[in-house]
Amino acid sequence: MVSHGVALYARVSTDQQARDNTIASQVAALHERIAAEGDRVLPEHAYIDEGYSGAGLVRPALERLRDAVAMGLVERLYVHAPDRLARRYAHQVLLVEEFRRAGTEVVFLNHPIGGTAEDDLLLQVQGIIAEYERAKILERGRRGRRHAARSGLLSAFTTAPYGYRYVSKGNGGGTARFEVIEEEACFVRRMFEWVALERVSLREVCRRLAAAGCKTRGDQGYWHASTVRGMLTNTAYIGRAVYGHSRYVQAPPRLRPIRGHPHGSPRPTGRIAVPRDEWIEVPVPALVDEPVFEAVAAQLAENGRRKRDRRGEAHWLLQGLTVCARCGYAYYGKTSPRSKVDRSAGKYRHYRCAGTDGDRFGGKAVCDNQSVNADRLEAAVWERVRAVLEAPEGVATEHRRRLRVAREPTATSENVARIERQIAALRRGTNRLIDAFTAGIIDRAEFEPRIAGLKARSAQLEAECQAARNAGEAERQLVLVLARLEDFAARVRNGLDQVDWHGRRDLIRTLVRRIEIDGNQVEVVFRVPAPGGDGSPPPPPADGSPFQQDCTGDE
Repeated sequence: MVSHGVALYARVSTDQQARDNTIASQVAALHERIAAEGDRVLPEHAYIDEGYSGAGLVRPALERLRDAVAMGLVERLYVHAPDRLARRYAHQVLLVEEFRRAGTEVVFLNHPIGGTAEDDLLLQVQGIIAEYERAKILERGRRGRRHAARSGLLSAFTTAPYGYRYVSKGNGGGTARFEVIEEEACFVRRMFEWVALERVSLREVCRRLAAAGCKTRGDQGYWHASTVRGMLTNTAYIGRAVYGHSRYVQAPPRLRPIRGHPHGSPRPTGRIAVPRDEWIEVPVPALVDEPVFEAVAAQLAENGRRKRDRRGEAHWLLQGLTVCARCGYAYYGKTSPRSKVDRSAGKYRHYRCAGTDGDRFGGKAVCDNQSVNADRLEAAVWERVRAVLEAPEGVATEHRRRLRVAREPTATSENVARIERQIAALRRGTNRLIDAFTAGIIDRAEFEPRIAGLKARSAQLEAECQAARNAGEAERQLVLVLARLEDFAARVRNGLDQVDWHGRRDLIRTLVRRIEIDGNQVEVVFRVPAPGGDGSPPPPPADGSPFQQDCTGDE
C-alpha cells in the first residue's frame, strides 16, 4: 500500500557524514517504521538534506517539504528525532506548529507526540538538549582547532590563500599541509614586487593582474583592491600562517542594505581584529622574502596616510545612502575639475555610480546611469526631508492610503468574522470527507483531489484572515507612530533654518532609508515603519511617488 500523504525527512550536518552515508541508517529506520504501519513512501516524498546544518531553516529538502505541507500533500510526516528537524528549540516549535496548522501529523521515531502537556514538555527538553549539544560541538571543534594550531599543525585551517593548495589530513597521509601552486605563486611574487619596488597603487595592481590574464579563485577576470590588500598583508606568504587573527561579531546596523542582500544575515558578519599577542603562527612554505614584505607594509602605511590627508573633513551629505536604481551599486561622491583644459576653473562635485567605473570590473562598466550634481541632489533631498519634518500629516496620509490598499476589498471585523465562519465550515467539510473515506463511501481517487482542494482553500482563507488582523493591528499602531513623528518634528521644526551641516546629515540619516537614482529621477525612501512591521520591503516616499529632480549637468 502506498499513501500519497506519507512523507519522511532526514538530515545530516556535515559533508563528512554525507560521504560516510550515515544518513542511510536514518532513512532505513524511517522506512522500517512506515512499513510496520502498513504504508510506504513514494520517492518524491522522501525529503533528505545531506550536509546541511540544523542551525538554520534554509535547506533545500526542508523548503520543498514545507511547500508540500502548505499545499496539503502531506498528511503524516516521519522524522527520526526532533534535532533532525532543527537544532534550535524555537525552530522545532515553529515547524511542528506550522505542520499541525496545515493538518500534517508529525511522528518522531524516538518520541511519540501527543496532545498532553507532558508530551510538549518532553519535546521542549529534547530541543534544549539539542541546542546544548550543538553549542558543545562548536566549542569542542574550536578548542580542537586551536590546540592543533598551537601544535604547529595545519589541520586547524580549512582553506589556503591564493598561491597555495590546502591538502587535508585525510588526503595528506595523516598530516595536513599547504602545497605551492606555482602558476598562482608567480603572480603573488609579482604583486609584492610591484608595490615594494615600483610603489604602485592597489588599483594599478588590479589593472596589471587583469591585463596579464590572471584570474581570481572565483574565476573572475578582475580583482578588487580590498582582495589585493588582504593578500599583501597576509604573513602566510613569508612562511607564517596565522590562526585566530580575527573573530566575528554581530555587525552594527548599516545605513542601507548591501547590494543583493536586502535582509541582514542572522549570523555574526562583522569581523574585528584580535590582539597580535593572541595570534597563533603555523609554519608554511614561504613565497616572498621578509624584507620585501616589510617594504610593502611600509608603502601601504604611507598610502594610507596620504589618503587620510587628502580626504580631509567629510563633505558628502548623502554618503552611504545613495544607490543606483538600475544596477544596485552605490553612488559615491567624487570631485573633478570643471574644465579638462583649464584646471584652475574650480571643482565640480557630483555623485557617480560605482557600476560605471570600468576599472572595478575588468575594464568594462556594468551600468550606464549618469552622474548627478552633488549640490543639487543634496539640496533636493534636504528639502524633501524638511517637508516631512514640517508636515508629518503627509506621512499619516500615506500610511492610511497603504492601509486601505492592504485591507481591500474590506477588512472590517464583520468580514473577519465571515472569513472565520468560512474556515470553520471548510473544517467541518474536511472532517466529513475524511469520515466518508474511512467508512468506504468514497474511494482514494475521489478523496485525494477533494481533500487537497479543501486544504488549499482553507490555507488561502487563513492567510486572508491573518492579513486582515495584521492590517487592523497596524491601524491601531498608526496613532503611536504618528505621535512619535509629530513629537520629533515639533522639537526640530523651529531650528531647521539654523541647523549646521552635521545636523542635516544626522537628520537625513535618521529619516531616510536610501536614495535611489535613475537618470534625472530621484526617489527618497523614508524609514517610516511599514504596516505590520513584518520586515516587508521599505515604504515609498511620504507622498507615495518618486520626485523628478534635474540633478545632472555641471552648471
